[in-house]
Amino acid sequence: MKGPGSDTARAVEVGDRGEPRHPVVIRDLGTTDYEPVWRAMQRFTDTRGSSTPDEIWFTEHLPVFTLGINAGREHLLAPGDIPVVQIDRGGQVTYHGPGQLMVYPMIDLRRLGLGVRALVTALERSVIDLVAEHGIAAECRADAPGVYVAGAKIASVGLRIRRGASFHGMALNVAPDLEPFLRINPCGYAELEVTDLAALGVGENVADVRRDLMPRLLSRLGLEDAAVRPGRKDINDLRDNAG
Repeated sequence: MKGPGSDTARAVEVGDRGEPRHPVVIRDLGTTDYEPVWRAMQRFTDTRGSSTPDEIWFTEHLPVFTLGINAGREHLLAPGDIPVVQIDRGGQVTYHGPGQLMVYPMIDLRRLGLGVRALVTALERSVIDLVAEHGIAAECRADAPGVYVAGAKIASVGLRIRRGASFHGMALNVAPDLEPFLRINPCGYAELEVTDLAALGVGENVADVRRDLMPRLLSRLGLEDAAVRPGRKDINDLRDNAG
């Protein structure tokens, strides 16, 4: 598998002064079907222990619409040939597909001392930090989680917390086909505009965006000094939860 950028993929377990460092496993899963990754996230969360390292998974999904726990099917306007999956995150309906970077933080929130709102903010702010480097002003909204540029949504956030740990996460539009968003009311909002990094001139290569986003996300999570190590691309065997 392709590992994280060399600036963060140091398999060092102690800090410069000898103190223990928080281990974080990074997995770059490539392009995947949605449901196997969702099931793997559930399995990881249900079987992790108090000493299991946190993990962050990056992937692109094949085309799919996902519906949150309480999502209204009236927001699914014309799915056509794109599969629809009812899942266990919060939020309404959204689209995932190639060209969209999925970020799945499997974080033990209690161990890290992080609240749910703080995790959402960290995800959102990492994107805001990324586009700010290109002179673009983005914002988050208290009434509708995600990141917006001039009113158009560029990233959506939907989480599930179980056993004090998070799964699901954030979808960042890098350079996807935006047409499927016309088949839904994105995140339950009729006529909500959607944009992507390519349209903003930030970049259209998902691997490059992942590399640039990761250190910003770790910093926002308070894990800039974490011991980051690459994990296996294969998520079908997570029995040891150790990467």
